[in-house]
Order: sequence, then C-alpha cells, then structure tokens
Amino acid sequence: MRHLLKRIPILFAMAAAVALIGWKVDAEPNRTTMPELAGLVHYTTVRRGEVTEHIMTTKEAIQAVKNGQPVPAGTHFALVDYRDGKVYRIFVMEKGLGWGDDYDEDRRTGDWQFQWFKPDGSVNMAENTARCQSCHSSRADEDFLYTLDDLKAFEGVVID
Repeated sequence: MRHLLKRIPILFAMAAAVALIGWKVDAEPNRTTMPELAGLVHYTTVRRGEVTEHIMTTKEAIQAVKNGQPVPAGTHFALVDYRDGKVYRIFVMEKGLGWGDDYDEDRRTGDWQFQWFKPDGSVNMAENTARCQSCHSSRADEDFLYTLDDLKAFEGVVID
C-alpha cells in the first residue's frame, strides 16, 4: 500500500502532462476586425524560411510614429502570411480606446487586441491569440510593435 501511495504523485504528474499536451488554446472572440487590406500601406516585409510576411498599417499610423506620437486608436496592423505564393493567413492587431480593460493585467498589451483571420477574412478560431499577446507584451516600450523601427524609417508616405 505504501508503495502505491508513493506513486500517486508520479501518476498525477503524468496525467497532468498528458492533459496539457492534449490541451489546445484557440482564438477567442474579441473586438479586432478584419481591415480592408487595399486601404493599408505595405511598409515592410519579413521573411522566415519559406514564409513571407507583408506588414501593413494606415497612413495615419505611419505619420503619427514619424511625428513621435503614439499610434492612434482605430489603427489596424495586418501581417499577411504568404506560403507558396498564396495567402495562408492574416494576423491583425487593432488598437481601440480602453480595449486593454477587456483583459486581466497580466494579459494586457496596452489597448491592442489580436486576431488571426483566414484568407477569406473570417476569424480563424484555431489560432492562439493569447500567444500573440504574450509575445507582444515584451514590446511595451515600442507600443507593442516589433516593426516600430521600420515604421520610423519608411519613406513611402509624405508627411504633411
């Protein structure tokens, strides 16, 4: 009996590991919307092996960053993920006033929310948006953006 009792913690740990391996975190509904991509400015491209990512945002966001101002509420950033020359998926981060309040402090990324979309523009609920928040949270000093320097250096938009 004592031998069996010693194994309970090990069995419990194994069961927990199996449960976690099988556990999948999917997207969650939020306020992020799919922007009209044709209305966004393609300001940088990132290549990761066979993946090409075109990153776009609004002219107003680029101008704000170039003028040393924060990215305005209502801004979309879209990362269009191409594989084999075709759109595979679209990652969107959108900023809205007070949107950070939708999350606990440990998940908050300013007022940004994130969503994955399929090429047809529908939400891809199989993607993990919490992972996006986790990764972007490390960029708080750059308005949660990985391409802030690319925005500052972009010369395709005339500043008024």
